[in-house]
Amino acid sequence: MNLEKIMTDLEKKHPGEVEYLQAVREVLESIEEIYNENPQFESAGIIERIVEPDRILTFKVPWVDDSGKVHVNLGYRVQFNNAIGPYKGGLRFHPSVNLSILKFLGFEQIFKNSLTTLPMGGGKGGSDFDPKGKSNAEIMRFCQSFMLELWKMIGPETDVPAGDIGVGGREIGFMYGMYKKLSREHTGVLTGKGINWGGSLIRPEATGFGAVYFAQEMLKTKNQDFKGKVVAISGFGNVAWGAALKVTELGGKVVTISGPDGYIYDPDGISGEKINFLLELRASNQDIVKPYSYEFPNAQFHQGKRPWEVKCDVALPCATQNELGKDDALALVKNGVMCVAEGANMPSTPEAIEVFQEHKVMFAPGKAVNAGGVATSGLEMSQNSMKLNWSSEEVDMRLHQIMKNIHEQCVKYGTTADGYVNYVKGANVAGFLKVANAMLDLGVL
Repeated sequence: MNLEKIMTDLEKKHPGEVEYLQAVREVLESIEEIYNENPQFESAGIIERIVEPDRILTFKVPWVDDSGKVHVNLGYRVQFNNAIGPYKGGLRFHPSVNLSILKFLGFEQIFKNSLTTLPMGGGKGGSDFDPKGKSNAEIMRFCQSFMLELWKMIGPETDVPAGDIGVGGREIGFMYGMYKKLSREHTGVLTGKGINWGGSLIRPEATGFGAVYFAQEMLKTKNQDFKGKVVAISGFGNVAWGAALKVTELGGKVVTISGPDGYIYDPDGISGEKINFLLELRASNQDIVKPYSYEFPNAQFHQGKRPWEVKCDVALPCATQNELGKDDALALVKNGVMCVAEGANMPSTPEAIEVFQEHKVMFAPGKAVNAGGVATSGLEMSQNSMKLNWSSEEVDMRLHQIMKNIHEQCVKYGTTADGYVNYVKGANVAGFLKVANAMLDLGVL
């Protein structure tokens, strides 16, 4: 593999797609050795085929606001790779959505889904629509218009979207209702559905739960666990609050959450009624971080800053891509962090990852750590197919086992000669091998 030539060619084809190019480089650097040891991959052009999506679908989404004004947003679906199963990946509604971000997320999804061992390919989609500040009626009209175009491209054995940033149970409900009306079918074509109409228990918390289960396995390699550990978390979406719940359950203390305007440090710990208070704020579309500091006097609000300056044992970045940079990583190392596990998609910059690895800090990437969300979506697909609903305990048990299995794969392929586990390499190699071998078996398509 000529890595630099591949990257140069991609940069010429896709100029300015920074996030996508960053994700591709990280994977290719990790798999270069194993790729070169398997000449059949080269002869079948696996790299050239896997870095390009099968197709990219772009469409307009016209909708009418409550005052009668017409708006037009862009909708996307990136169907990246379906070698091991139907395309699977979330829909993101946020003003920052563009093709580079969706291609990066879809590319990551290929390997994340592969790691779960469930039969799911990789995809991603969404829109530059911002649900924040919109009424329920406006969000419903947008979702229905979005699905009017998307429904032609998806299906329970073709492409199964889910939620992501800006797309929760409400949005999934509006989209699924329109899909059901158009297709005249009640099938598991979307995941993250309400429990009354085909959803799975613990799905909202699953990504956060899975991240903590993975981090717990990391700690076990050092004969440690979460008991008595101080944990810094960023964000307060589904991943962050699910992680906060599970950390607390396992005996740790979560001391931070964050939002776009800064972070909260609560030395007493964020659990119980405090999490319920935050969820109530989020449900009513209110700001989360500042009101917390007003409600709980011991909490300190740090305007315009990130939580990585706080002394902690475990760091769980759960907000968004590239939120943790080199200086943040150096601060965490200086303060004695022992484990960093990415709850979000690619939240650490390449420079930050280098810092963690140079200092032998346990660091694991999002494609492994946050695979619990899509794993539980896969379990929802299974329940829909069998027309069954499993209990919370059964779903949680299956999720826990999947995360343990992913950790084992990372250790298998990522352990270096000195015993350090390079989780980035382990996750990329394990995910890649399954997809690459499936592509070989299926021929050139």
